[in-house]
Amino acid sequence: MKNLLELGRLLSPINWGKDRADLGKVELEFLEAVTFAPADDIIRMLETVLDEDYAGLPIWARNLAYRLACLQRPNDSSLLREAAADLFNHGPDWDRIAAELRKRADAAEE
Repeated sequence: MKNLLELGRLLSPINWGKDRADLGKVELEFLEAVTFAPADDIIRMLETVLDEDYAGLPIWARNLAYRLACLQRPNDSSLLREAAADLFNHGPDWDRIAAELRKRADAAEE
């Protein structure tokens, strides 16, 4: 099984040409890996993959990764703000959730 970082990179559309036959398998492996990954691994994957290609990680994968990391670190204000900024960048559907994350970050800093 590939590690979370490898799987995150494989989800990038740049890695998929006309042959997308194995994409479903990669998506399932990513779901399993991110579901059971510790927050440090999730954050490292997000930082690396988004730095390499900001639009490369599908929105559903970033949302899930940030959500799982935030659940593991509910008082990590910088993580909450980063997740909120990412949601705002892909809104407006998630603007309400992003605003709530910012409020949680503010409360964690008090």
